[in-house]
Amino acid sequence: MSNEISVREALELPGAKIIDVRSEAEYAEASIPGAVNIPLLDNAQRAEVGKLYKEKGAGEAAELGIQFVSPKLSGIVSQFTEQAQEGPLVVFCWRGGMRSKSVCSLMESMGLPVYRLVGGYKAYRKYVNEYLARPLRHKVVVIHGLTGVGKTEVLHELRRMSLPAVDLEGLANNRGSVFGQIGMYPQPSQKMFDSLLVEELALWEAAGYIIVECESRRIGRLILPETLTEAMRNGIKILAYCPLKIRMERIKRIYSSKNEFGLVENKEELKRAIKSLERRIGKQRTADFCMMVDQGQLNEVVEHLLVSYYDPLYRYPSEPSGQYDLSVDTSDISTAAKEISAVLSKMEV
Repeated sequence: MSNEISVREALELPGAKIIDVRSEAEYAEASIPGAVNIPLLDNAQRAEVGKLYKEKGAGEAAELGIQFVSPKLSGIVSQFTEQAQEGPLVVFCWRGGMRSKSVCSLMESMGLPVYRLVGGYKAYRKYVNEYLARPLRHKVVVIHGLTGVGKTEVLHELRRMSLPAVDLEGLANNRGSVFGQIGMYPQPSQKMFDSLLVEELALWEAAGYIIVECESRRIGRLILPETLTEAMRNGIKILAYCPLKIRMERIKRIYSSKNEFGLVENKEELKRAIKSLERRIGKQRTADFCMMVDQGQLNEVVEHLLVSYYDPLYRYPSEPSGQYDLSVDTSDISTAAKEISAVLSKMEV
């Protein structure tokens, strides 16, 4: 029998290549971060085997599964052999049952270093849920500030400096507003987001703290765990601020990328987002702003949305404030990140 390994042991195994042998649809919904999908059965085959299992039992379902796998066995073996060149293999299916057991037995007979994840993906989900349910083991440093001050850019710079900065919006593929999905990939499922978040939190446990941007409980359609939002409410608070002109330039750069002809590439997405604000900014202004987007005239659009919509909505100071543990001018991202790093090194975080 192949070696068995627990979820925690698998995640801590040096150089491990995690292999998800579930179907493409199962993998697409959510998987262990970094896992490679080598499905034994495709979506239709899995459904057929599952139906037969319920109607006739495990024996006939296993026979049908073998019929489906046999023609593609050579390709599967090649993929496993290739992955094994990079490290020991950890194989899982839904419950750690027939699919992972059969492939592990085969790979072990070929001399490949292989482990079977006990309990499969179901056990991994239990690990994620339990991790997110318990009190956070990290202190949290929260960067606040008006739209466009560069909070995400500061996080990325801190990360480059090897500080424990976690980009929650990056994990969620959404910037947390009506414009949040523009230029982003589709959001992951809630299960996948939870997995990515746990991976980040576990990565920085030894540091004892994380740095995040202030977020509401919801980012797009994804929800942060209450343990994290509670820690953010009670965390160290940093205010980021900079002049309006710099904020405007950052917003235009993020949301209105232009092609080689100087035309706004994502103008339809921008217009859809603007139209969703019609009740707040008025029908005429909505029409005017959409026309300006078509013409590539974004300055007035961006300035109005910042000054008249987002700033009153979030109500952060536009200059240093004693209400925060630290106030940082983010006109220059690198300088701001170095200042934050220097101050945090002196704090008990």
